[in-house]
Amino acid sequence: MTRTTDLPVLPQFLDRWSPRSFDSSEISEQDLLTLFDGARWAPSAFNWQPWRFVWARRGDANWATLVDLLLPFNAGWAQNASALVFLLSDREIVAPGTTEAKPATTASFDAGAAWAFLALQAHELGLATHAMAGFDHERAPAALGAGERFKVEAAIAIGRRGPASALPEALQAREAPSPRRAIDEFAFAGKLPG
Repeated sequence: MTRTTDLPVLPQFLDRWSPRSFDSSEISEQDLLTLFDGARWAPSAFNWQPWRFVWARRGDANWATLVDLLLPFNAGWAQNASALVFLLSDREIVAPGTTEAKPATTASFDAGAAWAFLALQAHELGLATHAMAGFDHERAPAALGAGERFKVEAAIAIGRRGPASALPEALQAREAPSPRRAIDEFAFAGKLPG
């Protein structure tokens, strides 16, 4: 499927998509750190940079722990990725000029921006990413060391795309870029309709 748009946007927005088939190849630590370097340039309130990443590369000492945090449906295909990353956000912020921590009301928003930058940096390196909300939300905070301060936002599979035929038959037809809503379905002048 070729994606098209009504207005001229950067090509990487149309070319990047979230596959489920990965080829199980290795990713170097340097490439993974490059993705985190891309993510750190995301904008954030007060430049607080509330995102945190917990990662494992395929076959390292932490791999099984992170795969085990995924729901079985996602673990079934994500276990073939080259790296798994969990994105967390800091629930507290110490604003410039203060010493008291306050609730970070934009932390999830800011962490989402970091995820987007990571995904675009991965695409630039010829890697694919697939973010997931399908993980064990009860076990993940303790397993990742989040405590009460950090919210586990998402899990991210990273690697090189594999063939759709490597997926279970039910997923093979879904292994293609997905369409998007028309702009007039989500952008409104003044206020939401209705």
